[in-house]
Amino acid sequence: MGDKVPRNNLHSTIPDDPDQSTYRFIIVAAKRARQLQGGARQVLPTSSKKPTVIAMEEVRRGLVKYSLTGAALEGLKPEPAA
Repeated sequence: MGDKVPRNNLHSTIPDDPDQSTYRFIIVAAKRARQLQGGARQVLPTSSKKPTVIAMEEVRRGLVKYSLTGAALEGLKPEPAA
């Protein structure tokens, strides 16, 4: 009764990369999940049927390409030297 197997939550962890934004990860994964729900083929073979889990794993492994636009690019511009 007390022999409970710990659950593996690796599929729901957000990568801890200082160069990446957690917000960006979530937005990219959500857009990818929407594509998968719309019928796009998954890039990564997995046993999961949930589009959000598949999308998060694809983004985490770098299999989903995206580009920064608008305000995100403004934040990345170097400051002029004084």
